[in-house]
Formats: sequence, structure tokens, C-alpha cells
Amino acid sequence: MKKLLRFKKRIIASVLTFACAICLAHIARPMAVNVFNSISQGERKLPIYCVDTDENKVAISFDAAWGADDTDTLLDILKQNNVKATFFMCGYWVDKYPEEVKKIASAGHDLGNHSATHPHMNSLSSEQIKKEIQDTHQKVLNLTGYEMELFRPPFGEYNNTVIQAASECGYHTIQWDVDSLNMV
Repeated sequence: MKKLLRFKKRIIASVLTFACAICLAHIARPMAVNVFNSISQGERKLPIYCVDTDENKVAISFDAAWGADDTDTLLDILKQNNVKATFFMCGYWVDKYPEEVKKIASAGHDLGNHSATHPHMNSLSSEQIKKEIQDTHQKVLNLTGYEMELFRPPFGEYNNTVIQAASECGYHTIQWDVDSLNMV
């Protein structure tokens, strides 16, 4: 068991190190804030992929949607390296792992919304999208008192309706710039 735990820690540490290295490489290139306030109805709205800054910063995020076995190990690694991350949470994950949500919040990490049920958002109506966002928002707020304002759509799927509905719920839609799963 200890050998397996050390192996998991090594994998998580390697993934974090690799993700940081890739993200740092991207700092050298010009970055821009994607603003999605459309001037015309026909303009495609975009989520925020990166933010322009003069500081050498990397944003690391995790989707809390599938399990919680490695949460403590991950939080320990982040703490040891003085790193804060954003955890995008699904509503059903919040229901299943409320203590994990509290640990993440009390460790000072940012909490983000990843929908209630992890649906394909592009196939939903504006009202259905808002319900997905608002249900998870309320669960996290009731559990932690934390007011989330970042939304990452499941599967990275978005369209104008998704971004507009999230905005109407008071959320900024966030997308990843580098996906560690595609780097392996």
C-alpha cells in the first residue's frame, strides 16, 4: 500500500511539474484577455483562455468530477510547493464529497463551477444551462459560504448560449490553455 501511495504521489508530482513547465513556456509568448462582450449578434463569444499579466504566473486547475482518492495527496503537494489552484466542481461531486470540498476551500484554493451533472452544454437551452450552474453554485455556497464566479463547461464545450447563460448567472467562462491529458 505504501509503495502504491508513493507511486501515486510521484505521478501527481510529475504531472504538476510537467504542467508548470509547459505553462511557464507559454508565459514567454504574448497573452491576451479574451473579452466576450459581443458588439453584434453574429459574433462568436469566447471563454477566457489566458489573462495578460506582467507577472510570471501560471494558473493550475483541476476538475473535481470523478473521484476523491487523491485529493489529500494533491492538497499536500500543492501546500508543500506553496501553490494555489482552482478546483472546478460538479454538483454531484459536491454532494458525494462534501468534506473534500471543505478541505479544498479551507486550504485557500479557488472554487469553480463545473455544472451540476456534467452534461454536454451545447445541447442544452439557456434555462437548462443556468439551472446546471445555479444548482452547483447554491450547493457550494451552502457548504462553504464561497461565492463562485468561474465556470468551466464540461468537455470544454461552449457556444454563445453557454457563455451568455453563464454571464447572466454572474460567471466568467474559463477554458484551459494547455491540457495535461494531451501532453502525455
